[in-house]
This record gives sequence, C-alpha cells and structure tokens, in this order.
Amino acid sequence: MDFFDPVVIALGLAGLYMAWNIGANDLANAMGTSVGSGALSIKQVIIIAGVFEFVGAVFFGKRVTSTIAKGIVPIDTIKLIDPHLVVVGMLAAILAAGFWITFATFYNLPVSTSHSIVGAVLGFGLVSAHSGIIAYADINWLVLAKIVGSWLLSPLLGAAFAYLIFVLIRSLILQRADDPYAVEKKFVFLQVLTACYIAFAHGSNDVANAVGPLSAALSTLGLTDGTVPIWILAVGGVGMVIGLATWGYRVIETIGTKITDLTPTRGFAAQFATATVVIVHSYGSLPISTTHTLVGSVIGVGLAGGLAAVDLSVIGKIISSWIITVPVAALTAALIFTGLMGIGI
Repeated sequence: MDFFDPVVIALGLAGLYMAWNIGANDLANAMGTSVGSGALSIKQVIIIAGVFEFVGAVFFGKRVTSTIAKGIVPIDTIKLIDPHLVVVGMLAAILAAGFWITFATFYNLPVSTSHSIVGAVLGFGLVSAHSGIIAYADINWLVLAKIVGSWLLSPLLGAAFAYLIFVLIRSLILQRADDPYAVEKKFVFLQVLTACYIAFAHGSNDVANAVGPLSAALSTLGLTDGTVPIWILAVGGVGMVIGLATWGYRVIETIGTKITDLTPTRGFAAQFATATVVIVHSYGSLPISTTHTLVGSVIGVGLAGGLAAVDLSVIGKIISSWIITVPVAALTAALIFTGLMGIGI
C-alpha cells in the first residue's frame, strides 16, 4: 500500500480535519484570554499561533503523540491479528472525535480535544475487546488512569497557579502603583510573550490529538518506521492554525469574555499558569486538556476578585460539555468502526 491508496488519503484528510477542529476549538481556548483582555486582535493571535503552534508541534509534540498512538489500545497486538483493523479503527477514532468537536464549536463550547480523541480511541479498543480481537485486560487501563488523573489535576493546578500569580501581581505591583492603568498597559507586552508561550505549549501537547491515530495507522501500513515523522507533526500544526483562522473566533468569545472580565494582568496570569502546566505534562508524555487547564486558570484569576467576579452559569455549561465528551466520543467511534467494517472498508 502506498500514500496514494484511497484508505491512506482518507486517513490523511481525516487527520487534517481533526487538526482543523483542534484549531477552531482548542487553540482558540489557548488564545482567547489575549483577545479578551484586549492585548491582541484576532489577526495578531492568528499570526502568533501560526509560528509558535507549529514550532511546538514539530519540535516537542512527539512524546504525547506516541502515547495517543500506542499507549492506550494495544495496537501492536491488533496489528498481528489483522493490520486492517488498526487502520479502520484509527480512522473511526479520528472521525468520531472530529465530529464531536465540530458540534461543540458550533455551539461555542470549549470542549477538550484530548478527551475527545482518548475517548474515541478507547471506543475502538472496547469494540475490539467485545468482538474478541483482544481481551479487555489488554487495554492499558493504567495509562488511561494516569491520563484521566491528569485531566482532574490540571485545571486545579492551573487555577491555583493563576490565582497565586495574580494575587502577587496585585499586591506587589498594582496596589503600590500610582497609576494602575499604566501598569496594565505594560502588561500588554508581557501578555504577548505569554501568548507565544501558550501557543508553543498547546502545539506540543494537542497536536497528538490529531496525528496520534494517523501515526499509528501509517506505521501499521508500513509507511513509516514506527516513530513519529516530523512531516506528520507539521500537518497537524498547519491544520490547527487553519482552524483557528477560519472558525476559532466562536470559542475565543466564550473563553475571553464570558467567564470573567479580563485585564492584561489577569490574562497574563492565566496564560502563564496554563502554558507552564501544559509544558510539564507534555514533557511527561501525558495528553492533558489545554481547555481544562485554561478554564481553570481563568476561574482562578476570577476568584482572586471574589466569587461574584465569575459567571458560574457559563462554568456549569462548560463542565457539562466536559463530562459527556468521553462517552460520546467513545460511542461514536464504536458505531463508526462497526459501520465501516460492516460495509467492507
């Protein structure tokens, strides 16, 4: 099989579609605070993201991509039984996650693309186990538990870190300044730097959500040597930037303006906290949710101004979308995988 085979082309297009979705939803989350605080325009955000998202994806995205590709479902075991099952399963996972994120973006919901793809890959694994292809025990539940644990921990870490950073800024700088407005203007430049930082961090972690299954499928077909090639990471990076540029404004509005009022100092605190938490998890090969982390950080900054500063109704809507993401993605992937096998693909 070569790169011009219809199945391979379908995989490539599905991966690009998923990357586009990640840009439209998840990358928009990462950059929303810069727009919400007035530090950057949407056009400026797109340019910054275009550079640093790509760099983060290409040079630091391999660790998490390997976890998504082979760390949850025993791809090598299934490959020995029937390589075609891996290819169709990964295609189903990418499509299922992409469909759910498209739906969420349409309704301005900042869902987790990490939840979506992990749930979708798990759905493929559960169908494989139900069909007797593998045993349920063959699914790497320990890795899955670590991923879920990081999802629970990351927003709390983001909230606590952002809260601490903003409280320090307020007590050590803002409250001692003769002109707090002038201080806020200076933090615009710092927030531009943290926008670069968070774009790099996002690319390093979330590119795996688009290209992890693609990498697994191409490796199974013998089109790669088993490692994650740079060109696959580059495809993911380009797709994410296109998604932000074409449809990301919908979710940017939710993150940047609806949870709490953001100033440059608040935006800086939220972005720096988020990017740091994400980078640490990327180094540890864990696919965490940039969405969860950033929303937690924005909430932490809001709580520094008192609970009344946070719109709890918006937070409730966001958390509800988080809870249903994994089961919806898993079920959708299971249905697509079963359907594709049923029609002989």
